Amino acid sequence: MRTYERTHPWISCRIDLRKSPPRVWMDLGEAASKCEHIAGVPLRPATAEQLHLLYLAKGAAATTAIEGNALTEKEVLQHLKGKLKLPPSKEYLAQEVDNIVTACNGISKRLQSGDDTLAMERVCEFNRQVLEKLTLEEGVVAGEVRKHSVVVGNVYRGAPAEDCEHLLKRLCDWLAGPDFQAPAGMETVYAIVKAVVAHLYLAWIHPFGDGNGRTARLVEFQLLLAAGVPTPAAHLLSNHYNQTRAEYYRQLDRASKSGGDLLPFLEYAVQGFVEGLREQLKVIRDQQWEVAWENYVHDVFRDKHSPAETRQRWLVLDLGNAKEPVPVGKIRELTPRLAKAYATKTPKTLQRDLGALEKLELVERSAANVRAKREVILAFLPWRKRPATKEKTS
Repeated sequence: MRTYERTHPWISCRIDLRKSPPRVWMDLGEAASKCEHIAGVPLRPATAEQLHLLYLAKGAAATTAIEGNALTEKEVLQHLKGKLKLPPSKEYLAQEVDNIVTACNGISKRLQSGDDTLAMERVCEFNRQVLEKLTLEEGVVAGEVRKHSVVVGNVYRGAPAEDCEHLLKRLCDWLAGPDFQAPAGMETVYAIVKAVVAHLYLAWIHPFGDGNGRTARLVEFQLLLAAGVPTPAAHLLSNHYNQTRAEYYRQLDRASKSGGDLLPFLEYAVQGFVEGLREQLKVIRDQQWEVAWENYVHDVFRDKHSPAETRQRWLVLDLGNAKEPVPVGKIRELTPRLAKAYATKTPKTLQRDLGALEKLELVERSAANVRAKREVILAFLPWRKRPATKEKTS
């Protein structure tokens, strides 16, 4: 008998999804559907780049923050854009982020070339990458399975060092084996389950001297990408764990103390994944709404090409990009092209243009403000009955 079978019997490489509550399957189905939606929606190049960079920053920030990195999500985004200046004493924080970003980019490139293997050697390579150029504690060798005992947070003792290599290899073989062979059409569902299980098992085994959490999240990232989950969505689990850090640790502790019951942790992880997907879809819908609005405005002005009509088209389009109603007196300052268009015009010209747009039902004016009526395009959505609203009783 190996030592871990006595000390860590819950590391059994078994899962019985038949006991999963209905909520888990509902969330998994919704997650798979939303991943397909996100992957299949054409985005403007600028929006696609923004979405990719934003969630890369979220994922890198979350992956490092949960391990103690003090950089905020905003600072990570600035760093990825080359705009963050850190003093020498804090440069290691940026290095931790760079290691995650480099590893994620490497995973994407390998998958694009057709290499989706996840053997023990690949997991060790992930660990080497996350610890690249960082100062390590004595006895810790990046990319090598540990030879010493570890205690995580003074609470959880990792698997016995003499069993770590065996357990890591066994885990990789299990993930590639028949238990996770997805039926046709269920690839994304199985990938989400596999990613969560892999993360949990790596946390239990804790096979490396340092960087175990970051390594687990890279494994998770690869498993999701390999199944066709779009890149922005593949960062969401890391983000969820970081945003709910206290619950994350509670679920990890509960899973081991329960004797290896994976299902509560799976339910917690998948629920957060779905919530993150809903947030991403809102970003995408906002872009689709913007494109539909602009197309509608251009259609309204299709046969209108006079200087005044061109000016009015610019006016309503630029108002449509404003997040809040714009004071009439500030319209000239809204964009450079409006400043130029109205530079030689009187306030009466602006009022006439707003009046023309109001007749076209493209803008709405109040006493001092004006806004674009972007909601008019919602009239072109398919009709559906809205749930009844309960009246308040006194």
